[in-house]
Amino acid sequence: MLEDNDTFWMKKALTFAEQAAEVGEVPVGAVLVRDGKLIGAGWNQPISTHDPSAHAEIVALRDAAKNVSNYRLPDATLYVTIEPCTMCFGAMVHARVSRIVFGALEPKAGVLASHPEVLQCDIYNHIPEWDGGICAAECSQMISDFFKKRRAEKKAAKRASQLAVGGNMGDEGIDEK
Repeated sequence: MLEDNDTFWMKKALTFAEQAAEVGEVPVGAVLVRDGKLIGAGWNQPISTHDPSAHAEIVALRDAAKNVSNYRLPDATLYVTIEPCTMCFGAMVHARVSRIVFGALEPKAGVLASHPEVLQCDIYNHIPEWDGGICAAECSQMISDFFKKRRAEKKAAKRASQLAVGGNMGDEGIDEK
């Protein structure tokens, strides 16, 4: 069930996603809210921390757990700019997060709307409520722009490398047999 403050908190998550993009991380941001108060926040950090588990959701969960001195986070809502993956969903289940709200769909790895069959397993002791599509266009655009820029940079670097190799060959690099 959508709540009045969902857009407000998703926009906060987007500000953390922007921080991720600024340091070259995939722009995903997350905030944890309980009783209308921010208790944890994070952005994607796996590249900079060399930690494959440092997704925005995990970073926000760690921050919230530290801030409230408890790894259980009942009655908390986690807002994240992209649909959570299985790892992050599992962490939210273990933390007893009550609700998950995400922005953009993640068709490859998302487990709430994109791959709901994951939720059908009987191994979970608790499944949070969830809503998706909050600020979806803005969240999706941020991800799209990031990867478009990354592809352009890789293409430019490859082209520069090819020019450098070709430029250094001179006449000696040509075999005229």
